[in-house]
Amino acid sequence: MGIAVAGMDSLSDRAAVMREALQKSQTITDNVVTILGSFDSRLSALETAMRPTQIRTHAIRKAHENIDKSLKSAEVILAQFDISRQAEAKILKGPHEDLEGYLGAIDQLRSNIRFFSSNKNFRNSDGVLNQANTLLAKAISKLEDEFKQRLNSYSKPIEPDRLFDGLPNALRPSSGSPGNQGDAGGRATSHSHSEHQNIDLETAVYTPPTLIPPRIMPLLHDLAKQMVRAGHQQQLLRIYKETRSLVLEESLRKLGVEKLSKDDVQKMQWEVLEAKIGNWIHFMRIAVKLLFAGERKVCDQMFEGLDSLSDQCFAEVTASSVSVLLSFGEAIARSKRSPEKLFVLLDMYEIMRELHSEIEAIFKGKACTEIKESALGLTKRLAQTAQETFGDFEEAVEKDATKTSVLDGTVHPLTSYVINYVKFLFDYQSTLKQLFQEFETSDDTGSQLASVTMRIMQALQTNLDGKSKQYRDPALTNLFLMNNIHYMVRSVRRSEAKDLLGDDWVQRHRRIVQQHANQYKRNAWQKILQCLSIQGLTSSGSGSAVGDGGNSSGVSRALVKDRFKIFNMQFEELHQRQSQWTVPDTELRESLRLAVAEVLLPAYRSFLKRFGPLVENGKNPQKYVKYSAEDLERMLGEFFEGKNLSEPKR
Repeated sequence: MGIAVAGMDSLSDRAAVMREALQKSQTITDNVVTILGSFDSRLSALETAMRPTQIRTHAIRKAHENIDKSLKSAEVILAQFDISRQAEAKILKGPHEDLEGYLGAIDQLRSNIRFFSSNKNFRNSDGVLNQANTLLAKAISKLEDEFKQRLNSYSKPIEPDRLFDGLPNALRPSSGSPGNQGDAGGRATSHSHSEHQNIDLETAVYTPPTLIPPRIMPLLHDLAKQMVRAGHQQQLLRIYKETRSLVLEESLRKLGVEKLSKDDVQKMQWEVLEAKIGNWIHFMRIAVKLLFAGERKVCDQMFEGLDSLSDQCFAEVTASSVSVLLSFGEAIARSKRSPEKLFVLLDMYEIMRELHSEIEAIFKGKACTEIKESALGLTKRLAQTAQETFGDFEEAVEKDATKTSVLDGTVHPLTSYVINYVKFLFDYQSTLKQLFQEFETSDDTGSQLASVTMRIMQALQTNLDGKSKQYRDPALTNLFLMNNIHYMVRSVRRSEAKDLLGDDWVQRHRRIVQQHANQYKRNAWQKILQCLSIQGLTSSGSGSAVGDGGNSSGVSRALVKDRFKIFNMQFEELHQRQSQWTVPDTELRESLRLAVAEVLLPAYRSFLKRFGPLVENGKNPQKYVKYSAEDLERMLGEFFEGKNLSEPKR
C-alpha cells in the first residue's frame, strides 16, 4: 500500500514538470511568432522602399539590351553596305577580266536588295534600294554584252571537212568537194542507191562536231541563268538566235547548200537538177545528224534547267536553215512530174524516212512543233508525188509516141529504158512497199509491186506491137519483136524481177520469142525456098520436092537457069538487107542463123546437086551457079551484124 502511494506521487511530480515545460515552450513559440511578425512587417516596408530602385534597374537593363540590339543591327546594316561597296567595285570594273567574281558580285547585290526590301523601317532603305537596283541594271547590261561577246567569239562556222569526219566511213566523200560522195558529180541518186543499201544506216555511227568548246559552256550557262533571273529572257533569246542562226547558215553554205526557189528548180537542166538532188540528200543527213544534233546539245547545256527556253532557242536558231533545206524538197515534190524523177523522189523519200526518228528526238518540245510538221509534210508530199509519178510511168510507156525508129530491128531505146527502169525499181523494193502502205490498206505490198511491174511490162509490149507496124518488111517486124521481147525475158531472168514476176511469165514470153523467130523464117525465107523447089520445072508440070530421088529428065535448062538467077538475086538482096539488121544477143543471133541454115543449106545442096549439071554443061555456068553451099554458109554468118554493106560479099 505504501509502495503504491509512493508511485502515484512520483507520477504527479513528473506530470507537473511536463506541464511546466510545455508552458515554457508555448511562451517561447509565442515570442518567436511575435518576432517573426515583426520581421515580416519590416521586410514589407523594405520591399516598398526598394521598388523604385528595382524599376530603375530594370529600365537600365532593358536600355542596355536595346542598345546591344541596335548595335548588332547597325553592324548588319554596315556589313550590307560593305557588301554593296565590294559588289559595286567589281561591277564597275566589268566582267571581262574576272567573270566568276562578277557573277558573284551580282549575287551579292541581289542579296543586298533582298535585305533592304525586307527592312523597310530603315530610314534610308528606299534610297539604298534605288541605288542597288540601278547598279544591278547596269550589271545585267554589261552581262548581256559579255554574253554576246563570248558567244560570238566561240561561235564559228564548221568547215565541211570537219562535218565529213563525223560521218560513217561509207558515207564520207572521196574528194574534198562539198556533197561529193565518191563520184565526179557528187550524186547520191539511183545509180549509187544499191551501194548505200549495203550500209546499215540504222546502226551507223555519227559523231556531231563540238560547236562550242566545253570549257566555255559553264560560263555561258551562268551568264544565261543570270539574264533569265533578271527578267532579260527575250534579250537572251534575241542574242542567241542572231549569233547561232547565222553561224549555222554559214556552215550549211560552206557545205554547199543553196537557197533555190521553185522557179529556179523548174529552169534547171535535168542533169544539173539530179546532181543537186543527190547533194541535197547528203546535206539533209549531215544537217540533221551532225549540225542540228550538235546545236541541240549546245542549247541543252547552255539552258540546262530552262527546258522551255532551250526548245524555243533551238527552234528559232534552226528555223531558217531547216526552211532552206525543206523548201528545196518541196520545190522538187511540186515540180512537173516526169518518169526520170521517180528514183530521185524515192531517194528523197527514203532520206526523210531515215531521219524521221532523229527529227522527232532533236526537235522536241512545243516550240519545235511547226518544224516537225513541215518535215512530216514534206515526207508525205514526196510519197504522194512518187506514187503519182509511178502511175504516170505506166501510162507513158503504153502511150509513148517517140518517133525514134530502129531501122535494123534491134532493141528499141524505149525497151532498154523501161527494163532499166524496172531494174532500178527493185533496188527500191522496201521503199516502194513503204510507199504503198502510205496509201493502201492492203498488207500484201509485194503483190502490189508485182502487179504494177506486170502492167508496166504489158504496157511496153503493147507499145512495141504498135512500133513494129512501122516496118514494111514483115520479117523485120518479127525480128524487131523477137529482139525486144527476148531482151525483156533475158533481163528479167537476170534480175530480182524473176522472183516477183515468176517462172510462168518467163516461160510464156520465151515462147513468144520463139514464135516471132519462126514467123521471121517464114516471112523472110519462104519465097527464096520456093526457088529451090522442083515445082514448075518438069515438062508435065507435076512437081515433087527437091531431094525425092528424081532426076533432071524432062526439065527445061532455061527454067533451071532462071531459077538460079532468081535465087542469086533474092539471096543477095536478103544478104545485103539482113546483114544490116541486128540481133544484139550473141546466143540468139547464132541460134537464128543456125535455124535458117538448117532449112536453106540442105535445100540448096539438093537443088545444086540435081540441077547444077544442066547449067554447068552450058555457057557461062558461073553466071548462074554463083555460090557454093559453103559460100552461102559463110554469108549467113554475116547476117544480123548491123553492117552497112554496099554490095554482098562473095
